[in-house]
Amino acid sequence: MIETTTGGTRYRNGHERSLASIIAEMKEELKEFINTRVQMVKAELEETKNAAKIALPLMLVALALFATAFLLLTTAAVVLVGFAFAGNPLAWFYAAVIVGFVWVCLGGICVFFAYNAFRSHSIFPKHTIEVLKADKLMLQAEVRSHS
Repeated sequence: MIETTTGGTRYRNGHERSLASIIAEMKEELKEFINTRVQMVKAELEETKNAAKIALPLMLVALALFATAFLLLTTAAVVLVGFAFAGNPLAWFYAAVIVGFVWVCLGGICVFFAYNAFRSHSIFPKHTIEVLKADKLMLQAEVRSHS
């Protein structure tokens, strides 16, 4: 059983807690709570950083290989289209314009899908945000129960 006295709160065992000690305890709990959440964010960001350290060099090599393949395939496409205009003095120009236009159209489609993919995903740590939302609801319920 808890009794309130002028000096603080008296518990069943007769010990008294001052308002200052209760506030200090709440302050420590709040610090611990915030520290835990900050550590969660740091851990998630560290995992992302470690994955990027491995993936980034591999992506650069893949990009170089894809760029080389793209140039070779573009040259082959221009040659094929150029032969379709054989005998025309501007055959290679027409071939380059046609292939370039196709690449611009395909690039536009890729940009559209990339934009939609980024727009639908958040760059923030999702797990931490979910935990913080749950914490907020828990704290609101706790405040309501003590009111």
